[in-house]
Amino acid sequence: MTQQIPQPPPSAPEPAPGPELSGVRNFRDVGGLSTTDGRQVRPGRLFRSGHLAHATETDAEFLESLGLHTVFDFRNGADQALEGPDVELAGVRNVNIPLSDPADGREFWAMVRDGELDRLRTVLGDGKAAARMRDSYRTIILTRTAEHGRVVHALAEDSVPALMHCAAGKDRAGLSIAVTLLALGVERDAIVADYLESNAPHNRYRVRRGSDAPEARSPEVMELLAPLFEARAEYLLTAFDAIDGRWGGVDGYLAEGLGLAPATLERLRERLLTG
Repeated sequence: MTQQIPQPPPSAPEPAPGPELSGVRNFRDVGGLSTTDGRQVRPGRLFRSGHLAHATETDAEFLESLGLHTVFDFRNGADQALEGPDVELAGVRNVNIPLSDPADGREFWAMVRDGELDRLRTVLGDGKAAARMRDSYRTIILTRTAEHGRVVHALAEDSVPALMHCAAGKDRAGLSIAVTLLALGVERDAIVADYLESNAPHNRYRVRRGSDAPEARSPEVMELLAPLFEARAEYLLTAFDAIDGRWGGVDGYLAEGLGLAPATLERLRERLLTG
């Protein structure tokens, strides 16, 4: 079935291609996205990417040139054990805010890497993989309000320019960026369009399989794994539906869910928006 990809509003500029970072996937500046009141996210203030553990010396020099204040790392302990810690960037504060339990899903992801076709069919087939992703997005929105509130409060106070990342820069970072953009008043369609940029070939997370044998990466195996490694509009829309269902919309979510006062939102918008 062909998935319809929301397009940004006509007033939104085309996203600029990201720099060629050899050790960092899925990097981009979210500047330029339009808000409902006609303002735009200021370029050079908010960035997103995959993890920085494999950043080269050249990559690190580029990241340092951005003048970053804070790097928010949403990986958990299991992620960091697998990939390693972020490289250190001179003068940059690193803040780790795990958005999933370090033990949650460890056996599942081991199965993704090493499982044989029959097991993958049982666990991921018949829509189970996409359902798992939707459930994960819904759960993060409903249960991680303290963490998301902490991030937005930090951005409003002193943490800009900021880079947000997780492992692939798609799910946990994608949700945290989406929450921040909602707080800024960015149009939902524009948020989804930015999120879907993670599907660009140079942004895609590289699927790791435990075997180099051809059958380990057969077309059927890759099709079964695809829902886990693709950015799909339905995932982010599930998060938006959770916000609407629990809090009655973005305003209630920001005030009641994240505990953001009007003055905090105003400071956030002064820091991150033009006009």
